[in-house]
Amino acid sequence: MGKQIASNKKAYHDYFIEEKFEAGLVLKGSEIKGIRASRVNLKDSFIRLVKGEAILFNAHIGRLETTHHFYGHEERGNRKLLLHKKEIAKLKKAIERDGYTVVPLQLYLNDRNIAKLQIGIARGKDLHDKRQDMKEKDMKRDMQRSLKDY
Repeated sequence: MGKQIASNKKAYHDYFIEEKFEAGLVLKGSEIKGIRASRVNLKDSFIRLVKGEAILFNAHIGRLETTHHFYGHEERGNRKLLLHKKEIAKLKKAIERDGYTVVPLQLYLNDRNIAKLQIGIARGKDLHDKRQDMKEKDMKRDMQRSLKDY
C-alpha cells in the first residue's frame, strides 16, 4: 500500500470490519487530479451492488480550480469499482446476510501511482459496543499520558 489519501474513521467506529478487499476505481482525469490533491472525503459514502457491479455512492472528490468547467466532474457522483467476479460474488453473499454491509475504508495511491479503494465487509455495532470501544480508547490514552510523564 502506498500513499494514503483519505480514510473513513466513521466506518471503524460504526462497524466491525470482517474482511477487506482492494478495488480499482473508474475515474475521469479531473477526478484523479482531485484525488492527488487530497480533496477526498469518504465519511458518508457507501457501496451497493447494482446489476452485478459494485458502485461507490456519495464519495466527495473535490474539483480543482485549474480544471475547466467543461471537463469537470460531479463531486458527489457515483463511481464504478473494479473487482474480480469472485470478489463481487463474496460481497453479494455477505450483503444477503442480515446486518452486513460493504463500506469504503480508505483511498490511497499504490506503488504504481494508481488510485485504489480499500473496502470491507462490515457488521454493524450496537450502542454498547461503541461505548466499550470508546472506553478502551480513553484508557489507552490515559496510560500513554501517564507513561509520558515518567
